[in-house]
Amino acid sequence: MNDRTPEPRSVDPWADLRDLTIARVGLGRCGDAIPARDVLAFQLAHAQARNAVGATLDAATLGLDDVIEVHSRATDRATFLQRPDLGRQLAEEDAPRLPPGAYDVAFVLADGLSATAVTRQAPGVLAACLKALPGWSVAPVVVAHQARVALGDEIGERLAARFVVMMIGERPGLSVADSLSLYVTANPRPGRADSERNCISNIHPRGGLSPQLAADKLAWLLREAIRIGGTGVNLKDDPSAALPSA
Repeated sequence: MNDRTPEPRSVDPWADLRDLTIARVGLGRCGDAIPARDVLAFQLAHAQARNAVGATLDAATLGLDDVIEVHSRATDRATFLQRPDLGRQLAEEDAPRLPPGAYDVAFVLADGLSATAVTRQAPGVLAACLKALPGWSVAPVVVAHQARVALGDEIGERLAARFVVMMIGERPGLSVADSLSLYVTANPRPGRADSERNCISNIHPRGGLSPQLAADKLAWLLREAIRIGGTGVNLKDDPSAALPSA
């Protein structure tokens, strides 16, 4: 009689790696195809990404008071997706709605390529950012529709803000469809290059940045931008310095 503990029939060599990432690794096979559960999970993720790109941003669902709503020159979602240039320009009729003032920073909540991300993440991130910037003069919050990142430049200039922070929905992937990014630009005005901005990305609850950590990073970047005289490639992120304990 053999009293040895029997060996398991199979050992999954990918199990430990799957615990560390939401990426699709080592899906296995069922006959000449991958397992049905993985096919269905992929189809669900693809549908969620498509829905996020096509979703519209409803400012009323954000739970914010006294926001200013503006639109880009892209008149609908199809135009926005096909004409990125129009998404970077403010609609002429909305320009008078942005009152200039002596503001340190302006926050713009923009749908970008995932209005779902803005609806779910932006209110909490905005609240954390405002707490992280005591004493700063903040412009009225702007909600921008059919907006690309560069739309914040014109908005910030019209508000006469020293910095503009564009909270915008990232392009959805097949792992996360509601990830938010913050783009920080000093002395905003039309024509600013992407190299003149700093970005804090992957703000979401499934392994991404938390609202508090994103706010701490933003506050650090803004203080450093004041110290060195601008944002962009000359402003290098220091992960350790952006932590609350630093």
